[in-house]
Amino acid sequence: MPLFDRDTRLTRISDTSWQGTLSPAWNIGDNPNGGYMVACALRALNDVLPHPHPLSVTTHFLRTGIAGEAFEIQIELIRTGRTLSTVRATLLQAAKARIEILAAYGDLDTGVGVGTTLTVPPPELPEPGSCPLRSGETQGIHLPILERLEVRLHPAQADAGNYPRAVVSGWIRHVDSRDPDAPSLVVFADAFPPSPFAMLGVVGWVPTLELTVHVRAIPAPGWIRAEFSTRDLQGGRMIESGQLWDSNGVLVAQSRQLGLVMNQSTST
Repeated sequence: MPLFDRDTRLTRISDTSWQGTLSPAWNIGDNPNGGYMVACALRALNDVLPHPHPLSVTTHFLRTGIAGEAFEIQIELIRTGRTLSTVRATLLQAAKARIEILAAYGDLDTGVGVGTTLTVPPPELPEPGSCPLRSGETQGIHLPILERLEVRLHPAQADAGNYPRAVVSGWIRHVDSRDPDAPSLVVFADAFPPSPFAMLGVVGWVPTLELTVHVRAIPAPGWIRAEFSTRDLQGGRMIESGQLWDSNGVLVAQSRQLGLVMNQSTST
């Protein structure tokens, strides 16, 4: 079984609840990666919804998860229509909600409107082999998640504080070369260094308050190309925008994140 599938595996315990365990292999420092926690919840939604693909996933992060501990997913089906399902999901640990998700599901293989296409071209990047691996040492934090994801950064943006803009781009894939899918894109959108890292230098852990991922297409096998940027950082709060492209150059996801850029000694 691929590592991602094993680490997001769930056991159904009722019509509206599932159980699993958060693997510490997806940690950022001592905390489970937020995108990984969301992907666990999406596995439950895929069990019950008539539509196969998450189109929009908005997550509010209420508390950090607890690595290595059991969790429960509770879902509430809000509405199901011909082309769209809307659902709410909560991940709980120790009887406390850790994340709240509101998601819209549809079928990305079926068009629903005009045939005109407007899209965003991928950025120019050196080939993955010419891009250095993401490093916890350069970011100033331990990164167990690199046991699960291979993240390669644009060489000009890989060293903290040596780039004139808050932009981070590069390549990402599962370490076991598992093909990417929609839940993978949600994780990938939250697995790069925070974009201010390239401009500001070592920023440590940047906790996410809210993350929205729009899945635009089912990715082709192979590397995912990504670019993240922050143009709005005020009072330690950043708004970061991201785009992901598959190996064919197709825009497969976009993200928007509200996060905190703060000293490592500061708590939320």
